[in-house]
Amino acid sequence: MTDDLKLRHGPIGANCVHLCVDMQRMFAENTDWRTPWMERVLPRVVALCETAPHRTIFTRFIPAERPGQGEGTWRRYYESWQSMTVERMGAEMVDLLPALARFEPLAELVDKTVYSPWCEPDLDRRLRERKVDTLIVSGGETDVCVLGTVLGGVDRGYRVIVVVDALCSSSDEMHDAMLAVYRRRYGQQIETVLTETAIAEWTGVQPSI
Repeated sequence: MTDDLKLRHGPIGANCVHLCVDMQRMFAENTDWRTPWMERVLPRVVALCETAPHRTIFTRFIPAERPGQGEGTWRRYYESWQSMTVERMGAEMVDLLPALARFEPLAELVDKTVYSPWCEPDLDRRLRERKVDTLIVSGGETDVCVLGTVLGGVDRGYRVIVVVDALCSSSDEMHDAMLAVYRRRYGQQIETVLTETAIAEWTGVQPSI
């Protein structure tokens, strides 16, 4: 396990961005999509953001406005999850958690309507313009939107560093399974580390979390 939590491909270079996935009110508060341990990982996500807010990009998952909207299977999806449409839960619930919203406008924001942020071409364009080659990934959920974010980054050739103690899921079993997949099936392209390692290797400073 110790070897699984080391950077195997050298130091983190200057062309690195922290990609923080879907740390939003609708996943932290009392909704049908609540992720119980999002609050537990929040201090570590905050520490990553504090390291370089100007090199942080937040993604937000934006549900359908109302039941009946969506393309293909997404229409059926929101018929099943009517309580999580914007008109039912309130537009404010798509906001970032207050502890993270304070990092704007130094940090950037990318909104998406599906699991993967790469379906929004603007993300890859922004990263290429900044000559980013490395992504530090945190957020939720490990087995859904984080998965889409990580694999999309791999497909586009980015170095992907997953901060395992700054991730959350509503399923402990699937969280553990996905970490095993990241390590065993994608070990050449995905590195898994703890928050303190990511920050220390990125900045040379040991965090106090």
